[in-house]
Amino acid sequence: MRKLVLLAGAAMCWAVPAVAQSGLDGRVGKLESEMRAVQRKVFPGGAPSIEPQITGAPAPEREIGAPATPVIADLTQRVGSLEQQMASMTGQIEQAQYRMRQLEEQFAAYRKEVDARFNSVGPAPGTGGPIEGAATPASPPPAPGRKPEASAPAPAAGKDPARAKLVAAVEKPNTAQPDEDDYIYGYRLWAAKLYPEAEAQFKKVVADYPRSRRASFAQNLLGRSYLDDGKPSLASIAFYDNYKKMPDGERAPESLYYLGQSLMKLNKPADACKVYGELSDVYGAKIDAAMQANITRARAAAKCK
Repeated sequence: MRKLVLLAGAAMCWAVPAVAQSGLDGRVGKLESEMRAVQRKVFPGGAPSIEPQITGAPAPEREIGAPATPVIADLTQRVGSLEQQMASMTGQIEQAQYRMRQLEEQFAAYRKEVDARFNSVGPAPGTGGPIEGAATPASPPPAPGRKPEASAPAPAAGKDPARAKLVAAVEKPNTAQPDEDDYIYGYRLWAAKLYPEAEAQFKKVVADYPRSRRASFAQNLLGRSYLDDGKPSLASIAFYDNYKKMPDGERAPESLYYLGQSLMKLNKPADACKVYGELSDVYGAKIDAAMQANITRARAAAKCK
């Protein structure tokens, strides 16, 4: 009888740590799965996962009757570490979302201002010309048996024979990849400083190939073309659209940098400083040394705090 009592007591001693450990294991598993979900939300591109600051050491083999306290203490430390990391990451997410809302509100007002200005300025009497930045009409379909060209004719080229000659001198690539060909042709137009034609070409690339990696490149160079053409208002919208609609695109960080440059052209240094801060916060790990040097100079020029 005494042996049975001792065995029952031993069983209870084993059961209590086992139940406690099972409960902690459940908490650890739940927190770690939540951490992975948060990481996928914050780092959709697959950034390295954040490991707990305190990792559990391999559990040593215990002799029969040895207490389970070290294992429980280790799990408790892991739970505390995960909870602290989740609280920190949640705060960072909320700050990023707040900055994003601020940028969205500012650019919504900015778009409204730009649209109102351009809508109030129509074409000169009798010219019937399009408003700056407006979409150009679609080209007529090619004649039967004629192969369509890879890119749309530039809007300004048909009005000026000399300009049409310059546009015709820009070679059209033929790599058997339509998105690549259209983008490269737009790039060559931009490099030749044929900005209106380049702008039309970049819009075509984004519209025709929204899922191509070249869409981010084309949207970024659309903004660069506007900026080089002396249209910082339109440039800022193009750059912001690239960051907002294609944040994982290869040229999204560059667009955010040039968005700040456009805002400086518009005499908005405070807004430019916010953009430079957003650039460093969102793409810090992807910014190379040359871009970081540009940001440092830009922040100094804008007198950012």
